[in-house]
Amino acid sequence: MRLLLVEDDDHVATALSAVLTRHGFAVTHARSGAEALQALLPDAGTAFGVVLLDLGLPDQDGFEVCGRIRKLTSTPVIMVTARADVRSRIHGLNLGADDYVVKPYDTGELLARIHAVFRRTVPGEQGARGAKKAPAPEAPEPLRLGPVLIEPANRRVTVDGAVISLTRKEFDLLALLAQRPGVVFRREQIISEVWRTSWEGTGRTLEVHIASLRAKLRLPALIETVRGVGYRLVEPAA
Repeated sequence: MRLLLVEDDDHVATALSAVLTRHGFAVTHARSGAEALQALLPDAGTAFGVVLLDLGLPDQDGFEVCGRIRKLTSTPVIMVTARADVRSRIHGLNLGADDYVVKPYDTGELLARIHAVFRRTVPGEQGARGAKKAPAPEAPEPLRLGPVLIEPANRRVTVDGAVISLTRKEFDLLALLAQRPGVVFRREQIISEVWRTSWEGTGRTLEVHIASLRAKLRLPALIETVRGVGYRLVEPAA
């Protein structure tokens, strides 16, 4: 897999590149937001599996870079930063980041997150050349939960008719809980089904996504925390 490492500190980039290379990754290093965006242009000729994006860049804020990346490509983005506050995490995920890792981090955790993000974003049709594609499954029916309408076919959510802009993982999380209103989903189960990983470090990411969903839907009581177990969706009264 080829990675785009966006990091302005050459010492950090050199050390991380060495680790990634030892684990089989091909690393391209960009020292600024402009370099990163240039490398991701469709005519640049290089396809990246994942972007590791530092937020403290010399020419523009990493959040702004993430937003621009999302306009260029659907390549997964992992923010790697020292900004540990929940507001920054939520903001990054809302901009389209697929994961958020806080410095200092364990190298093993970062590698696991890279693999997890890549696994869950590779389309199924990228299998062996010439392999016969499986027939597309029937589109699931829309789910109505009080004022909330979830349309899996076009991945759209509306509340009282107003469209709510959700990230990919926020939609997947809401759609999972909505499959069985009132049923408690264990944290481990949610992480396994939405993030396709059992990595324990994903738990914090789950909490951030839950908080973001509650804020966007403006229905804080819709998703209930079951202490020590997980979460369930409480169907609003008619």
